[in-house]
Amino acid sequence: MFFRALAIWVLILVLAILNGGARTAIIAPGLGEHAGHVISTVMLCLIIFAAAWGSIRWIDPNGLRDALIVGILWVSLTVAFEFLAGHFLFGNSWEKLLSDYNLGQGRIWILALFTILISPVVAARIRGK
Repeated sequence: MFFRALAIWVLILVLAILNGGARTAIIAPGLGEHAGHVISTVMLCLIIFAAAWGSIRWIDPNGLRDALIVGILWVSLTVAFEFLAGHFLFGNSWEKLLSDYNLGQGRIWILALFTILISPVVAARIRGK
């Protein structure tokens, strides 16, 4: 289960990077940075849920507890990648990385993390795992 869940997370990571590229190249230039962030985050949430929905039987968690473990793994990997790669590979400051968590400034990135946490559980429940 662990390696299948890891493989799907890598797929989600690739799709998230493509989504970010679309935000930067297409959405934000036409609609502005804030609208681009919101639209891109909502799109990413849909992508995450679709990936969980389509792969949950292949991941094959043994019940909802295991599905929650998959969600915890995914969100942990996502946060680690966001901060470590974001800072050390892409050169973003810690302040910039943390700013995506500021709901008071309309940043809704936390919604993507919540979605990645619960999507395996919701998908497993709906798909009868």
